[in-house]
Amino acid sequence: MSQSISLNYIGSVSSPYKEKFAIPRQPGLVTAAKGSITLLGDANTVDVIRGLEAFSHIWVIFVFHGTQDQGWKPLVRPPRLGGNAKIGTLATRSTFRPNPIGMSVVKLDSIEVINSLESTTQTKSVILNISGLDLLDGTPVIDIKPYIPYSDAIVDAQASYAQETPSKEISISFNDEATQTLKRLNKKYPELKAFICQVLEQDPRPAYKQNKKDDKVYGMALYNLNIQWQFVSLYDINVININHKHDKH
Repeated sequence: MSQSISLNYIGSVSSPYKEKFAIPRQPGLVTAAKGSITLLGDANTVDVIRGLEAFSHIWVIFVFHGTQDQGWKPLVRPPRLGGNAKIGTLATRSTFRPNPIGMSVVKLDSIEVINSLESTTQTKSVILNISGLDLLDGTPVIDIKPYIPYSDAIVDAQASYAQETPSKEISISFNDEATQTLKRLNKKYPELKAFICQVLEQDPRPAYKQNKKDDKVYGMALYNLNIQWQFVSLYDINVININHKHDKH
């Protein structure tokens, strides 16, 4: 049997996450995260998604293009174990895998078919609008499948170290400057505050820094914005600045 297979990308993700830092570790944790998948090549046709609109959620099978060049190792340190204990890669959701393939369940909000005119040729773009995603901008998609609750949701499944939802509660506040910026950006990004809060509630710092005093100022790229924030106590974050990434402050 051949040990290799050739796959074609069928779509590309447009995501508010412009860098790996701050992407939630699982899909569905940040419901305010909204993005889209634009179908490509032979998959860019309305026939391929006929009937998909009847499903509320979809599986997205994709390539970890942001980390695939770094290779992989048999053992990794899962953040849920504090970033110290090592277990096998295939017993984790690590992005560093024998094949850099991931899968996420996301909410399918709507489907658009956009007609455009390029030179003298009329083209169509099929776009799936999604939310709750944990995908880096530009992620290549290799397959899409409907989520089927009766078979995909196994209520008595055992999940070892990840059986329970993380229970740590983090409080998020915004200083006056950040609050004023949110008001100015409200028309363009009406859910920006909720989005920022949901991302920070996941504590995107490295696992070894969690539950420890840390006064470092962090930055994360959401949309075309740079959001700077800082822990002011063990479980309290203050957002101190929001600006466009090309701005200089």
